[in-house]
Amino acid sequence: MVRTCFYMFASLTLAGTPMLSSIPASAQDVAEGLSVTGSMRLRYEAIDGQARAGFNESDELVNLRTAILAEYRTRTVRLGVELYDSRVWGDRAETPVTTNEVNALEPIQAYVAGDIDGAFGKGTKLTLTAGRMTLNLGARRLVAADDYRNTTNGYTGIRAEIAAQHGWKATLIYTLPQVRLPDDDAGIRDAQVRLDRQSFDLVLWGGQVSKARAFGSGTAELTWFHLGERDGPGNATRDRSLDTFGGRIMAEPRADGFDYEVEAFYQTGHASTSLAPTAPRQAVSASFVHADAGYSFRGPWKPRLSVEFDRASGDRLGGRYGRFDTLFGMRRADLAPAGLYNAVGRANLMTIGLRVEATPSRRLDWFAAYRPMWLAADRDGFSTTGVRDMSGRSGDFAGNQLEARLRYWLMPARLRFEFDGALLAKGRFLREAPNAPAGRWTRYGSFNLTASF
Repeated sequence: MVRTCFYMFASLTLAGTPMLSSIPASAQDVAEGLSVTGSMRLRYEAIDGQARAGFNESDELVNLRTAILAEYRTRTVRLGVELYDSRVWGDRAETPVTTNEVNALEPIQAYVAGDIDGAFGKGTKLTLTAGRMTLNLGARRLVAADDYRNTTNGYTGIRAEIAAQHGWKATLIYTLPQVRLPDDDAGIRDAQVRLDRQSFDLVLWGGQVSKARAFGSGTAELTWFHLGERDGPGNATRDRSLDTFGGRIMAEPRADGFDYEVEAFYQTGHASTSLAPTAPRQAVSASFVHADAGYSFRGPWKPRLSVEFDRASGDRLGGRYGRFDTLFGMRRADLAPAGLYNAVGRANLMTIGLRVEATPSRRLDWFAAYRPMWLAADRDGFSTTGVRDMSGRSGDFAGNQLEARLRYWLMPARLRFEFDGALLAKGRFLREAPNAPAGRWTRYGSFNLTASF
């Protein structure tokens, strides 16, 4: 099956119909009228020494994600429909295949958008979008259209973007996040076609306000989102009611100069202690902070060296629930790949990282990062591994992670190769916790071909 998928992809690209871009089609400049853009990504990934509890020690998977966007534009109005098709092959009984990997023939976007110049006075612009849409807000740590993952996040609702003079911007949303379907194991593995569900049982609303050059060349941003969740017919939830608020200051990388970013969130509200309808509710008090500082050197490779810090709170026994909920945020840009690895996310984590990245040419870029990792709360599960020691006797050191990515345009703007790899030397906790998978090492790699038209 792996060989068949690669032959199929090769025949498509060699026939002159490549299909995937690293830039979302909605972000590309297009003229007025109808445009149709498409994307296809084929991935082979493999893991040995799985760090997550309950899955095969070694595994491999083929992912195929296809997206086609049709958009009609006038000077002030846009109508768009985007179809996503995400499937996998080669899975076994305990291969971690969920709605993160499979979502067949889904109209992830179906929207109307319009621009109003001068809506709030001279020099202002209001952009309104309504319908099904994807969202990438701020640093994408809370609301994102995940790109590394085989499926993405969709939202149904309204988005308002306001741009004003002196670098002021605001984004406000009221959305019903789409729940990917089917969500049962048999339906997922058979790639059954069912329209994703949105309802007022799951609501996300709030927004961000930012000011460019608020601190010299730095940008300041304030964020607040409310997530409301309740049980629906045949759908048990933890009845989350979460308010997440915080801010970010940052300066973009520049040649021969320093850059920085600091973002912090506090999360409050309540959530049920389990999925049971009669489960008691527990108050929430959780937090997250990310900080990095880097320096970009001059030269043909444009190298950048940075130091990073991430801490997402975990739950401690008794009192308030303390595990941070990243809502619909991405993980790849900050922490580690998703896919079969998917072991490190913004929950019960403290880590310091050292990253080096370079762009030797327009066709080639790469980065490598090293990070030791600890549990923020030693009785909670480590990050997204599901590994837990409620006694706390396994310590709080999770391990050392080394990851790298290399991307090369085989055909500029048309066909790109990407390799992603991660090596995890398990620490005491991931070796000794009661449900920790056996082994001292986790090795992960993925090979991707991306093409576009």
